[in-house]
Amino acid sequence: MTSDAPFEDDQSPILACTVCRDVQNFELLIVDMEEALGEQWGDLGFSDALMFFEQPDAKSLEFVALAIDDYDEDNLAQLMEVIEAAKSRGIRTILIAEDVTPASLHKLLRHGADEFIPYPLPKGELHGVIERLRRPPVVEAPAPAPASVAEEQPASQSVSLKSGGSSREGVVLAVHGLAGGTGATTLAVNLGWELANVRKDNPPTVCLLDLDLQFGSVSTFLDLQRREAVFELLSDTEGMDSESFGQALMQFEDKMCVLTAPPDMIPLDLIQPEDIERILETARRHYDYVIVDMPKTLVQWSETVLNAAHVYFATLEIDMRSAQNAMRLKRALQAEDLPFEKIRYVLNRAPKFTDLAGKSRVKRLGESLGISIDVLLPDGGRQVMQGSDHGQPLASSAPKNPLRKEIVKLAESLNDLDQSDPQAA
Repeated sequence: MTSDAPFEDDQSPILACTVCRDVQNFELLIVDMEEALGEQWGDLGFSDALMFFEQPDAKSLEFVALAIDDYDEDNLAQLMEVIEAAKSRGIRTILIAEDVTPASLHKLLRHGADEFIPYPLPKGELHGVIERLRRPPVVEAPAPAPASVAEEQPASQSVSLKSGGSSREGVVLAVHGLAGGTGATTLAVNLGWELANVRKDNPPTVCLLDLDLQFGSVSTFLDLQRREAVFELLSDTEGMDSESFGQALMQFEDKMCVLTAPPDMIPLDLIQPEDIERILETARRHYDYVIVDMPKTLVQWSETVLNAAHVYFATLEIDMRSAQNAMRLKRALQAEDLPFEKIRYVLNRAPKFTDLAGKSRVKRLGESLGISIDVLLPDGGRQVMQGSDHGQPLASSAPKNPLRKEIVKLAESLNDLDQSDPQAA
């Protein structure tokens, strides 16, 4: 049902509203709303929504579906106002976007939107999101950490996380290597470290998760111990609370917390999507940035990380194996109607500024694959390997390395994007 004013009689309270410039631009959303809610939904404009939230009829609202396209990006301040007004009244917000830049999506999600669905809507996705929103929140039961875990971790590296408190709504950044040796772990480790040091005053908190459960090498790159507490955490995420999560983490120089890979190789399907969802939710509550180092293999929970990530970096090089794997990944995600637009391709060992032939090859690579290569990282040379062998990020082992300088720029741009707010302008 669509109407100019979402009023119904008391027998059929309005449960949801679409909020958009013109709902006729989102015909598939109309169909899905009718399938999910029948006649118990309405349609509002952006300014109408703010007025309707003040009326008694709005008390029955469960959620609003904020549908936007690229024409609405100049009006982010009003969109954020709608999200804030809904949130203050306990109304959830589903963000439905078509041709909207990742920067705008990131700002709206950080401003309080609860869920994001790309338009055209994947089949059954709206129904699944509504079911998740209606699920009662899980209350964590505090559980004492096993004595063996407490004894195993040195006091100097213990991480104390408190349950409750304000949620940080941390930014999730995933890094996925499209082929071996493309620098995914190098990027994850050094990006995490640069974000932890991006500001001298009130630096952001960073948590680095090594989810390459079999061959993860974050612990080697940072000279950290692999601990049994990680395996215990992954084996029972249902019983995980803030305290047990903190005890599985290691601290690196008191500035970055790390969940290393387990000490022994374990099957990638040992953990399920709901396990990864719990870990990411817990990490986001306590940290400003959550960096995820992904395995090269696609598994059941790869979709979970992709959906949770604000940006999903995919590292590659100018070679045939990277090109073929990039095309395979693109086809796999598009076939499953997954948010392919979150992928940001990172070219490692990119040609130098003066290498015109190399830059031409990069352009042809992107055009042939139908992708945009957004980040170009130069070859860091032997210093990169030497730094990882010594368990140090490039900022410590080779601060003037060209690769390190580009990662610093990337960290600064991510931090500036996170801090920017159109309403303050």
